[in-house]
Amino acid sequence: WLDMARWAECGAPVDPDELRGQLCFGGLDLATSGDIAALVLDFPDDVCVHALLCRFWMPADHIAKRSREDRAPYDVWVRDGYITATPGNWIDFDIIRRDIVELAKVYNIAEIGFDRWGAVQLQTQLAGDGLVVVPIGQGFASLAAPTKEFERLLAGGKLRHGGNPVLAWMAANVAVEQDPAGNVKPAKDKAREKIDGIVAAIMAIDRATRHEGDGVSVYETRGIRSV
Repeated sequence: WLDMARWAECGAPVDPDELRGQLCFGGLDLATSGDIAALVLDFPDDVCVHALLCRFWMPADHIAKRSREDRAPYDVWVRDGYITATPGNWIDFDIIRRDIVELAKVYNIAEIGFDRWGAVQLQTQLAGDGLVVVPIGQGFASLAAPTKEFERLLAGGKLRHGGNPVLAWMAANVAVEQDPAGNVKPAKDKAREKIDGIVAAIMAIDRATRHEGDGVSVYETRGIRSV
């Protein structure tokens, strides 16, 4: 679905320290026991460039097996800090919650959109932690518009993904499905391999674009938060 040459052109660095205190919007795509969970934070600036900051989680006991089956270097990505390995053979949602709460101390997370499937408990916990969490359906009605916006931003060079190798692998995997009206959305059942990070990015962009024109400048929200 995505032009990977264009993807590479949008790989300008994303410095997490430079984004401290800035307004952002999250997308959270959770996972089953052996899959990857993904959080993408979208930092839109005043010239409509969207910088993406990613976090991925995966159960430690499945890394070797899934590396072979998915033909992906999960072990290398864990070693290099791109994926957090959670102990055992099931993704530990408590660790995901802990990490998101810590990120919220550093970045000004306005909202987190998430796939409501399997996320009720974590949604409740994050809301109790003071975060605004918004369920996003995974059908055309909810995903068509942000999917189109994601594609438009990429084509216009308005995305910065920092060359994250996990997100790049997922971008290369993405397939879409189309409804009779011509709307498209990511199709996990048609993808070559995992696409969770792209789905999370699309949900983050959904929340960001819904708040365009709210009159909040990212420069007004900057400032170092104590951790």
